[in-house]
Amino acid sequence: LPSVFCLGDCELQTPCGIQKCTTDFVSLTSHLNSALEGFDLEFCKALRAYSACTYRNSKVCRGNLVYHSAVLGISDLMSQRNCSKDGPTSATNPALTHDPCNYSGHTEAREHAGGEKMTPPTYLFCGLFGDPHLRTFKDHFQTCKVEGAWPLIDNNYLSVQVTNVPVVSGSSATATNKITVIFKSYQDCTDQKVYQAVTDDLPAAFVDGTTSGGDGNTKSLRIVEKVGGKYVEMHAKYIGTTVYIRQLGHYLTLAIRMPQELVMAYEESQDLQLCVNGCPSSERIDDSGHLPLPVMGQLLPQGGAAPPQLVYTLETATTECHEKMLMKDIYFYSCVFDLLTTGDANFTAAAHSALQDLEALHPRKEHWHIFPSSGGVGKDSRFCVSLRLVCLILVVFF
Repeated sequence: LPSVFCLGDCELQTPCGIQKCTTDFVSLTSHLNSALEGFDLEFCKALRAYSACTYRNSKVCRGNLVYHSAVLGISDLMSQRNCSKDGPTSATNPALTHDPCNYSGHTEAREHAGGEKMTPPTYLFCGLFGDPHLRTFKDHFQTCKVEGAWPLIDNNYLSVQVTNVPVVSGSSATATNKITVIFKSYQDCTDQKVYQAVTDDLPAAFVDGTTSGGDGNTKSLRIVEKVGGKYVEMHAKYIGTTVYIRQLGHYLTLAIRMPQELVMAYEESQDLQLCVNGCPSSERIDDSGHLPLPVMGQLLPQGGAAPPQLVYTLETATTECHEKMLMKDIYFYSCVFDLLTTGDANFTAAAHSALQDLEALHPRKEHWHIFPSSGGVGKDSRFCVSLRLVCLILVVFF
């Protein structure tokens, strides 16, 4: 009885593989350029591989119209290109035809060549926002002064430099008003491309006016404008790197994800990289992650300087930041610190966006949130008020 039932359904147990034959053929020919020497040779090799695949599927596909169309199409193409039926064929493993300008395919290609399973590439994250707060590739969180121009990244593939200016008179805190990104020339994937953003000028193109790098449709490097004049993304697939730049208020933020092996590809003379080694100790505002309360006098007009937009108390700053960030991690406390330092509500949005960018780019969710160490900022909804602040209040009122 089972054999009777099998009469109509046996072929279903071995499905027609014409779709895979066609997919392999496309993979083998998609990178070929008809204008280049050797095109016909490689195309004919791919056609013979396609024909051999259809022959292997001839029995299970004999009632499939797509299969018969493919057989006729192969015959026509062989005639057009004067391909002989006998001869070498292309290997049908797509790993052999990886895109050299696509970093994600490099591991698979090396794995195939070596015959051994390789560990997937490790990606690292770095971010800069606020007054400014730096999250390094090692997931260390620091708050720094770093006034003027400083290199965030400087390796063999990418350079990123930021310029920071003082935020309020009398405070050592600064914020970023200029970012320069240099994608260095890489093989045939892209020429050197320079991107520059300054406050109120966040372009959707490189300085040469182009929006992508690479030949033809490759676009191994491209800029995508997400919010006009406020938020752009740069995707460099040839080095597996993504960069986000935003303007919030009068200042800029940056977030980047890059493969570890490329992050570490730099010379000894390039060791001053904030994303790699953090800020020099002389430039640190925080104390091992502990953010001190800003001195109250910093929020008062000095020497005719314009007053801040708002004057926040610990309670109002905590409340406003908690509305955007429910988890009281270092991003939350950075938000409170920035509001107390500047009185500028845009820094709340900057901290919140920095957290969103982290979640979009950081590869390891378990490392997203960093919490202050014991003795750091706040054990509840308020900061731990230090003895220095108590003394300052006494001075102010008495």
